Amino acid sequence: MDPLGAPSQFVDVDSLPGWSDACEAKQLDCHRSPVEKARVDVRSPFPYRNDINEKIILWKGDVALLNCTAIVNTSNETLTDKNPVSESIFMHAGPDLKDELQKLKGCRTGEAKLTKGFNLAARFIIHTVGPKYKSRYRTAAESSLYSCYRNVLQLAKEQAMCSVGFCVINTLKRCYPLEDATHIALRTVRRFLEVHGETLEKVVFAVSELEEATYQKLLPLYFPRSLEEEVQSLPYLPADIGNAEGEPVVPERQIRITEKPGIPDDASDEEGLEADLSFIGSHAFARMEGDVDKQRRLILQGQLSEAALQKQHQRNYNRWLCQARAEDLSDIASLKALYQTGVDNCGRTVMVVVGRNIPVTLIDMEKALLYFIHVMDHIAVKEYVLVYFHTLTNDYNQLDSNFLKKLYDVVDAKYKRNLKALYFVHPTFRSKVSAWFFTTFTVSGLKDKIHYVESLQQLFTAIPPEQMDLPPFVLEYDARENGPYYSSYPPSPDL
Repeated sequence: MDPLGAPSQFVDVDSLPGWSDACEAKQLDCHRSPVEKARVDVRSPFPYRNDINEKIILWKGDVALLNCTAIVNTSNETLTDKNPVSESIFMHAGPDLKDELQKLKGCRTGEAKLTKGFNLAARFIIHTVGPKYKSRYRTAAESSLYSCYRNVLQLAKEQAMCSVGFCVINTLKRCYPLEDATHIALRTVRRFLEVHGETLEKVVFAVSELEEATYQKLLPLYFPRSLEEEVQSLPYLPADIGNAEGEPVVPERQIRITEKPGIPDDASDEEGLEADLSFIGSHAFARMEGDVDKQRRLILQGQLSEAALQKQHQRNYNRWLCQARAEDLSDIASLKALYQTGVDNCGRTVMVVVGRNIPVTLIDMEKALLYFIHVMDHIAVKEYVLVYFHTLTNDYNQLDSNFLKKLYDVVDAKYKRNLKALYFVHPTFRSKVSAWFFTTFTVSGLKDKIHYVESLQQLFTAIPPEQMDLPPFVLEYDARENGPYYSSYPPSPDL
């Protein structure tokens, strides 16, 4: 009861029945199998674990009413989406939430950002943006949706949260098939709890009446409540159950490694220690990629095929990407030297680079490269443009040409293919000369994409001003040098 004597509308998660308690030992009505109760040697990749099941709650209700440490809000990249979940959260949280969201300056697809809960029973709100689903871009959508759930859980872990209430992140507006999305949600949570289960006490899936049946059907696949239920669920698991963290696996990136890499399959175990010792010192993954030193030598001699070169480059990029996802890059992120803003006149994503915010002599440039890859990997899958503000940069902000060459060589082909324009704002004569030499003799493929922009008025003919998040010093400099901006400025055919 609240102070006014009215029953509280909020629901305490501790009062809700857990998944392990709900319909315990119930058979899978929707997955009847002829398998009898006989002993079965084959185990599910998601084996029965009561300690994990006790943390799971399936609840039909409004996520905004949950009294837990944090609830999840699904929104769009500007955090202004109007869907039933968001509208309920905004209504119960009060007007202060909108004010705080403006400070976040949006949220990229797959990311998770934190605000206070304000008038909610939950202490925090974790905001995330699910992908728009198109069948031909299914792999990208799966990876983004996985990132939503994984980043929410990671944020909960970092903030030492006890309980998290998930809404269904894939909204109807984004056209993601409910059953496909539920598979990703459940297996991501399951894999996270297997490793970090001690950090969370409760995970609540708050669903609507329409969504409840799908969750009831699929939960036993990932959270079986008995050995019998585990066996019955096994035939109904999808072919793709993700990697060890639940992340979707792209088939062409899968790597097969034999039990004893480098040893022929028909080698007899009877050869024993002598056979094993004979392979000591050889490349551990020779069966996977051959002799690496030989490949590098062939590259230098120009004898390796173009396909082999691309394959090796992709492997190298994947290593950088894995390192970028594992590294703590918060110090680089705090510089605000690279960020996403709106879209240009053609609807392409706009990324901003602020030269003045890059203290080249004071930061670890390898971490800067990792941060660029971490931010840009999901942006570069579709067409995008870069806006580089050279405004008021000095010698301490000048990126070394060797670093730029390394960056250009490391990134995936999609970066170069989908980059449609690079707007070089407020260039100096010296920077133009340097850029000409760099794009002519080092990375010639970039030359035709560079547009030198002397004023913001010229930039705004390609990118509407309301789509740009401009540093104040850039506006001040441009007003001083070029006068105030007038919206009646005619479009420039050059851009």
